[in-house]
Amino acid sequence: MARPNRAHERRAHLIAAARRSVVERGLLGLRLRDVSDAAGMSSGSVLYYFPGLTELLREVHREAVQRFCTAREEAVRAEPDPVARLRAMIDSGLPDDPRDELCILLYELGAIARRDPGCAAEYIRLYERQVGIYVAVLEAGSASGAFVLRQDATMIARNLVALEDGYGLHATMAVPTVSPDEAARQIRAYASTMTGVDL
Repeated sequence: MARPNRAHERRAHLIAAARRSVVERGLLGLRLRDVSDAAGMSSGSVLYYFPGLTELLREVHREAVQRFCTAREEAVRAEPDPVARLRAMIDSGLPDDPRDELCILLYELGAIARRDPGCAAEYIRLYERQVGIYVAVLEAGSASGAFVLRQDATMIARNLVALEDGYGLHATMAVPTVSPDEAARQIRAYASTMTGVDL
């Protein structure tokens, strides 16, 4: 009887180890050896499943983007009321606290996107997917009469995502300059102005 192919499990194990390594150590100076140690494997074994650290981190990034966007879509889907839906969308785009694993992971991996076209493409998908969710929320709220949009829905959506990115980064720094709650208040204030509702 042939032995079961465990490549998928091993790859998933390595992706989880790389994810932990990025969150715990940061991307600056991260080595393949750090990930192999976290996985309890040799560096050679890691290279059997991934050509190098960059390729492994690309997969970590792809997975993080998917998890983040899926969580945002589910948060919106759970709210039938347009105002509650917009509030849920804003809240789902910010870190829960300064140690929010998924947000930290996305911010850390942003450094790769400056030099790696594959990661840059993933960040573009992340941005556009979030903008798309916001546009759907804003347009549905406008169509129902709940919102009176002050600008084009796409422009508002792009600004909301940019505000989340900026405030979220400040909320997860070693010395946070803003709390997640304050960030949410500021973004809600902008969204309130742009939709004519009190968030």
